[in-house]
Amino acid sequence: MSTQDIQQLIDFISQSGLDEVNIETSDLKINVKRYGAGAPAAPAAPAPTMASLPTAPAPVAAPAAAPTAVAQPAAPVAAAPAANADYITIKSPMIGTFYRSSSPDTPMFVEVGDTISEGKVVCIVEAMKLFNEIESEVSGRIVKILVENATPVEYDQPLFLVEPI
Repeated sequence: MSTQDIQQLIDFISQSGLDEVNIETSDLKINVKRYGAGAPAAPAAPAPTMASLPTAPAPVAAPAAAPTAVAQPAAPVAAAPAANADYITIKSPMIGTFYRSSSPDTPMFVEVGDTISEGKVVCIVEAMKLFNEIESEVSGRIVKILVENATPVEYDQPLFLVEPI
């Protein structure tokens, strides 16, 4: 399990209603406990533990990420639309996994520079094994794709910047 996988697991648990999760494989044991909002959590503490996972198959306890740790990755994404006030942002209508095409062997729905119109499918967000086509609500030209293919997205997270026509 990579450090990124563990961070995604911690982020998922922090957003869910779960208080504790135990995962055990032949190589690794993870015990993640969420503490209430009043309990202190050190966001820097999980990093050294996660980095040592490949060499230490012993049980690992990782506290749930503090709200500031979850907000940090979203801050650069939120700053991008502010810097580009002339652009319209297409945002994710749900939590899920972002896909730029319907399958790995088909072309991407849109690329930077493509002209889109209202109702054109720009991506898919998979949530609970349902693949939801996300349609553009604006006409314009795709200026920037803000999310990498096959990565988790949050509700209302910016996905594309569109220059209106």
